[in-house]
Formats: sequence, structure tokens, C-alpha cells
Amino acid sequence: MKSLSRHFTLGVLLSALAVTAPALQAQEFKAGFVNTDRIFREATTAKAAQAKLEQEFSRREKELIDMGNTLKTATEKFEREAPTMAESQRTTRQRQLVDQDREFQRKRREFQEDLNARKNEELAQVLERANKVVKQVAEAEKYDVILQEAVYINPKHDITDRVIKALNAAGK
Repeated sequence: MKSLSRHFTLGVLLSALAVTAPALQAQEFKAGFVNTDRIFREATTAKAAQAKLEQEFSRREKELIDMGNTLKTATEKFEREAPTMAESQRTTRQRQLVDQDREFQRKRREFQEDLNARKNEELAQVLERANKVVKQVAEAEKYDVILQEAVYINPKHDITDRVIKALNAAGK
């Protein structure tokens, strides 16, 4: 749905440009492009947000890894010893392993949900700062339109490097 909305918006923009093209021939129309994926990868604020998330979630991630390894070891031990166990003992250990696995899956799911929520919060802040910088660059360099997504953009219209530099300078 989001993609359809973007395509519709782009279609409306292009239609408006086609209608106003004769009037624009008298004056220069300046368009630019910003690659948000590059901003998320290369901007200092994005890298800082990623480091913050890693620090915030590293302890829980280690606990999950340890819990998974413990469960794997217990399962392997059970598989080795199961043929020599009494039926009641085997059933009890099997039930314990199922409960441990269920708990592990629950914690892993909660961890992933929490991580995704925090990641979205941090990326939203980076995007908000980046959009302010894009607007500043657009106004300073007199751009008529700045696109964030397109099927093809001529590299001469890509202003991502300038935005990243301005964003990094603003973050210092």
C-alpha cells in the first residue's frame, strides 16, 4: 500500500510537471535526489544510533545466545541418554526441554520486537534530522524538488554526499 501511495504521489508530481513544463521552459527547473539508505549507512548520526542500539541490546542478546546454547546442549544430552532412560524419566525430561524451548522462543521473539521498535525510533530521529538538512540544502541551492525514491536518477542530480556532509557537520 505504501509503495502504491508513493507511485501515485510520483505520478501526480510528474503529471504536474508535464502540465507546467511549458511555463518552466522560461525558467530553470532544478531537481535533486537523496538516497536515504546511504544516509542510514554512512551518516555519523546513523552510526551513533546503531552503536547505541548495540550497546543497549548486547546484554540481552548474549543472554539469548547462552540460553540457546544451554538448550542445544541439554537436547543433545537427552538424545544420547534417552535410549537408556526409564519411560517416565524420558517423558519428564522431554517436557522440560519443550518448556525450555518455548521460553527461549518467547524471549527471542520479545527481544526481536523490542529491538525493532527501538531501531524504528532511532531511525525516525535520524530521518527527521536528515529531512531538515535536505530542506536546508534544497533552499540554499535553490532546488525545486528533492526526491527520496526513484527508479532511476542521473548521478549528477544525487545530492546525498552534500546531505551527509551537512548532517555530520550539524551533529558535531
